[in-house]
Amino acid sequence: MRELIVAEFITLDGVIQAPGGAEEDTDGGFLYGGWTLPYWHDEIGNHFDQTMSMANALLLGRKTWQIHGGAFETMAGDPFADALNNIHKYVVSTTLASASAWRNSTLIRDNVIETVRQLKQQPGKNILLDGSSVLVQALAQNDLVDEYRLHVYPLVLGSGKRLFPAGKRLDLSLVEASPLPTGVVYLRYRRRA
Repeated sequence: MRELIVAEFITLDGVIQAPGGAEEDTDGGFLYGGWTLPYWHDEIGNHFDQTMSMANALLLGRKTWQIHGGAFETMAGDPFADALNNIHKYVVSTTLASASAWRNSTLIRDNVIETVRQLKQQPGKNILLDGSSVLVQALAQNDLVDEYRLHVYPLVLGSGKRLFPAGKRLDLSLVEASPLPTGVVYLRYRRRA
């Protein structure tokens, strides 16, 4: 059985919105995009490479899929972009007509929870999810997330899209904790059965 791994950049107050750029996701008037940039450390990239090596599929919400696809589809020859372009992607959307804008993508339009359950039952490596705040909360509500790999940033933004759904209790076990010189802490948590 495949596992669903959530890998996120997250603030101390649980915000995951627009970590990579000022204009990445301004929904709700969000003004703090790009908040991860001052804290970069090569070990963050190493963690991502390790996580990617254990997966053969990405599961993304529409907005994250469009942001990633727009950035990486045209970047041939970049090892990070090549990894994302070549892995199979599942995009969850009721508004997209097609998933052809980013190679190796399959559109999931309905029965999302049941479809993800079926994907997890298939043979293969793990399924990786990042960003996708609406989708990740739905999956957590239905106990489909097996592990959280979080880079926790030493800042509080006070507003923005959150990782965890309100009102849902999740019991987690700490697997790994590694502080980085920039103040980021890498945490791995597994869901308790």
